[in-house]
Amino acid sequence: MNRTSNEALIGNAPEFRRMLNAARMVAPTDAAVLLTGEQGSGKERIAREIHRLSARASGSFDMLTCAGMAETDLAACLSGQWADSGGSLFLDEVAELSGGAQARLLNLLASNRALGRRILSATARDLTAEVERGAFRKDLYYRLNVVPLDLPPLRERAQDIPALLRHFFVNAGILHGLKPPTLTASAERSLRRYTWPGNVRELANLCERLAILFSGTLLRPENLPAEIHRGDGSAAGDVPLRLPPNGINLKELEVELIRQAIELAGGNKSRAARLLGLTRDTLLYRMQKYLINA
Repeated sequence: MNRTSNEALIGNAPEFRRMLNAARMVAPTDAAVLLTGEQGSGKERIAREIHRLSARASGSFDMLTCAGMAETDLAACLSGQWADSGGSLFLDEVAELSGGAQARLLNLLASNRALGRRILSATARDLTAEVERGAFRKDLYYRLNVVPLDLPPLRERAQDIPALLRHFFVNAGILHGLKPPTLTASAERSLRRYTWPGNVRELANLCERLAILFSGTLLRPENLPAEIHRGDGSAAGDVPLRLPPNGINLKELEVELIRQAIELAGGNKSRAARLLGLTRDTLLYRMQKYLINA
């Protein structure tokens, strides 16, 4: 694909637009931003957009992958060629830092040696839960989490899939010198129903593959990978629950669904709210109303 394309900014789903608007509001400030979201949801792209709109845009955007990084390597990177660049430093998968590396990063931040740059961080984990179980330092968490931005997964903004498909097909056509394929309505429905565990990154890779293998072709469901055209995932409009003849206790059902959503979201209240089709404030109100602790 065209690796410079900014697909992270494509979409009109309400949760996505709220996140993007918040990113653009915080961009001109120098506040630390913590981006959370599943793998492939576009955290790096949003970080780059924040840098582009900041007063540091003329400086470099440096990305440091934290997974497997030793304490000494972290210190060398932060105090070496990247020191005082005046740009932005993006710490990807910051939850993967070892305890020693977390302590070193906190020390560098506290002593200003890492703050020639703005700090942007990202993780696919729930850092609040990591702090609660003692796997991530609370003091470092508060330094990184000045402004939290939670990216919704692609399955929760299926309405954006058609625009993303057009974008990726056009890009693939330009990159490989091919005529982009088109989709039948049934093929597009299959793509919207699929749950996209790899999120936008998975969709981009699939579009590139289809553009190469089916250049200029009208794609039908049978041209899609088996897990997509056979309808894996919940179809939009399916009825997930039917009322039994003897009725239900609605309060007990609501409490149970809230607990299940919180568990599925790994304790992340924003994600749990999206699973239930609620705002975060409404979820917190109902948790308080039913004395649900999580």
